[in-house]
Amino acid sequence: MALIGHAVEFQDYFPSMMERLGTEGFLLELCSGFRLLMDGDKGLITFESLKRNIVLLGLQDMRDDELVCMLMEGDLDGDGAINQMEFCILMFRLSPGMMDGSKQWVEELYAN
Repeated sequence: MALIGHAVEFQDYFPSMMERLGTEGFLLELCSGFRLLMDGDKGLITFESLKRNIVLLGLQDMRDDELVCMLMEGDLDGDGAINQMEFCILMFRLSPGMMDGSKQWVEELYAN
């Protein structure tokens, strides 16, 4: 994954996490990640909350315009923020291994 002005290496650990944690455990981990980045008052990942918490992702050198691009990538409803469902969808989209096995993961999720 390359971002404007930065080359970011992305190791896809999601498939192995899914195997280790199971579908429900993996989704709980995704929700925990969302809560780490969200604005506690709004319940959304906003530009401000992302900028404040970007160090947790190891991307503290990102420019504001790059953060806006990240938000736009995940903001499916156009409200300028990322809700929990949008975050989970974004994480799946960014994981080639999860996309390859998405039918299997969806079947597992709905089987529980």
